Amino acid sequence: MSTSAGHGAAVRIAACGKTFADGTRALEPATLDIDRGETLVLLGPSGCGKTTMLRIIAGLELPDTGGKVLFDGKDMTSVPIERRNVGMVFQSYALFPNMSVSDNIGYGLKIRGVPNEERAARVAELVALTNISGLENRRIDQLSGGQRQRVALARAVAIRPGILLLDEPLTALDAALRDRLRGELNRLLRALGITTIYVTHDQSEAMELGDRIVVMQKGTIAQIGSPREIYFAPKNRFVAEFIGAANIIEAPIEGGQLVLPGGRQPIGGDATVSAAVAMIRPETIRVVEAGTAPLSGLIDSVSFIGDRQRMVVSGVSGKLLTVDAPNAVVAKAGERVGLLISPDAVRLLPPES
Repeated sequence: MSTSAGHGAAVRIAACGKTFADGTRALEPATLDIDRGETLVLLGPSGCGKTTMLRIIAGLELPDTGGKVLFDGKDMTSVPIERRNVGMVFQSYALFPNMSVSDNIGYGLKIRGVPNEERAARVAELVALTNISGLENRRIDQLSGGQRQRVALARAVAIRPGILLLDEPLTALDAALRDRLRGELNRLLRALGITTIYVTHDQSEAMELGDRIVVMQKGTIAQIGSPREIYFAPKNRFVAEFIGAANIIEAPIEGGQLVLPGGRQPIGGDATVSAAVAMIRPETIRVVEAGTAPLSGLIDSVSFIGDRQRMVVSGVSGKLLTVDAPNAVVAKAGERVGLLISPDAVRLLPPES
């Protein structure tokens, strides 16, 4: 595909930290390697340093002394953004309201001196690729939020950047449109093959879009891994609770089992420890008849959430336990139920987390 930048550029962030003039430490020194053509998602709550890291990669911020940014092995630390061959999409999209859709998309090509015929061909290709055909002559204020998002993305990739940087581009959209555009964005990124760095606080976006996810916490990298690794094998309590629903249980261990008020639960981790902080995902818990399982408790509440039902069960551990069960399971508040959990579904977390 001619819009593709091959497989983009490989990026290395080497010991990049950021301290602002007022002394605020936004980012602790971090080192990160991003492969060519990879979509890497920086995920975390507000103020965790993810946007600061993106701005350092873009050239909008300089790292603290000693930090370096390299593209394909070339030191770009002091190179301004206009010479880095990066495309960027902001939350606000930053489109030109006095220009048509076509002129917005082709703006970067025009200032680079791309001939009119070639520019028109590339704009037409991107209009088709981003599903905005028929809107070429409209002004920006005549577009919906989803259409503006597509225009901003088309403009960013029109210059054939080696690296595409996206700073929470779906945040301003309503939930239903955000879900639909997330799928379209995933398809487009795979088609383009550009190295992409995507900032978000939305775990669903991170899971769907990322080849790898970097979970950030208070200016540091808490964990790096595939979506599956981050979800099922979090390295600490923060990651476990930030990514999806999680039951966190603190309990003593005897004979390779968690000793709980509602029974004993075998574990698949280190059985030599005497106490543990354990994580159990709600969907890994199976509801059965009381008395037929090693754990039991009382249902406090049952909520219908579409493709499943969510139960809150008391008496199993020191805290209420969240259980996601199929809608076919008949259960109501006040009933006693048994719970089956595979030992492999119990993830032991470091005690200090």
